[in-house]
Amino acid sequence: MSLVSVKNKFQVVIPQKVREKIGVQVGDVLEARVERGKITFTPKSVLDRAIAESFEDFKAGRSHGPFRTHEDLMASLRAESAKLK
Repeated sequence: MSLVSVKNKFQVVIPQKVREKIGVQVGDVLEARVERGKITFTPKSVLDRAIAESFEDFKAGRSHGPFRTHEDLMASLRAESAKLK
């Protein structure tokens, strides 16, 4: 069992063995919750809103590619541009 103390700005240090066990790195985001009188931290991944929207576009079929070459990409762009004219 690892003990931690609460510092003057209510900061705590996660012991090395605990960090290594769950793979927490500097810059990771943790969700803090109170569960049955205990504080729990759960690693979370945060997606930029634009990235999340692009994932939705891919799922809905509103995407193009992947392209094998830049020529394939340019041909696709020209075809889509021609549709708009």
